[in-house]
Amino acid sequence: MSPIGGTVNLGVTVIRSRHSVRKYKDSPIEDKIVKDALDCARLAPTARNEQPWLFGTIQNCDTLKAIADLAENARFIADAPICFAVFGKRDAKYYLEDCCAATMQLLLALQAWGVGTCWVAGEKKDYAEDVRKLLNVPEEYTLVSLVPAGYPEEIQIKEKKVPDEVTFFERYEEEE
Repeated sequence: MSPIGGTVNLGVTVIRSRHSVRKYKDSPIEDKIVKDALDCARLAPTARNEQPWLFGTIQNCDTLKAIADLAENARFIADAPICFAVFGKRDAKYYLEDCCAATMQLLLALQAWGVGTCWVAGEKKDYAEDVRKLLNVPEEYTLVSLVPAGYPEEIQIKEKKVPDEVTFFERYEEEE
């Protein structure tokens, strides 16, 4: 039963069940799932239908380790069966918003297949350019996000703020 009552909505269930996963089973992700997730990412909303993105997948253990060595807070990438890389065209006005929407759709598509993920920052990170070069991505693109993925070995669920703490209706009013 949903918290609001009535029937369960599958899309909402997928969204509510998604959590960051940093420990993965040593099982490959099926090609059909990878292709489906990439297809969902490319269908993300995009300003002016510009679609300024480029999506990569990395499964080679040496390359995963090299990326993990570059991404100081994401060493667990080395242990993921796959890592997706989302790049945006630098000269596109809304590449960051568009690529973040695509990243979220990628995460949700993978969650719908039972594949755990963790959004790892790329934009504004010192390693973004090194990852771009490592993957031989053209200079016109910049790294927006990395998404290591795999079947969860462990899920650590963190507490989230309750709706009353992060929402307002019509106008924000300070509580007394």
